[in-house]
Amino acid sequence: MRFLMIVKATPLSERGEFPPDAERMFAEMAEFNNEMIRAGVMLDAAGLKPSSAGKRIRFAGRGNTVVTDGPFAATNELISGYWVIQCKDVDEALSWAQRAPFDDGEIELRPFHEPEDFAGLVSDEVIAEEQGWRDEQAKNAPKAP
Repeated sequence: MRFLMIVKATPLSERGEFPPDAERMFAEMAEFNNEMIRAGVMLDAAGLKPSSAGKRIRFAGRGNTVVTDGPFAATNELISGYWVIQCKDVDEALSWAQRAPFDDGEIELRPFHEPEDFAGLVSDEVIAEEQGWRDEQAKNAPKAP
């Protein structure tokens, strides 16, 4: 099962600032990421720039979009980073999320829909194609140094 570990934004991250102990934080994050890579769990991860660097695209009917430039309000509803991990179940994913090297903050853990979730809604060929894409993603996932 794949999960998205969503790192919630903070006022500091939304200002585009790093904490005063950023060097320690980045070292601990690298150690945590490498541990997940060695365990074969991490598929992808990244930090995000503040919402002031982003845009929102709202759809009002097919082909009719409204673009809004950031920054966006409600910092607690924004994200500042993520991990995509693959675990045997939610308990394993939760154990990884709880080990993130954070002194404060919040992570939201959400499972991905997997191709088999769409059985009966789309053809077996579409499910197989989707699974092929997922397998390719896993094959190209980061490898620990």
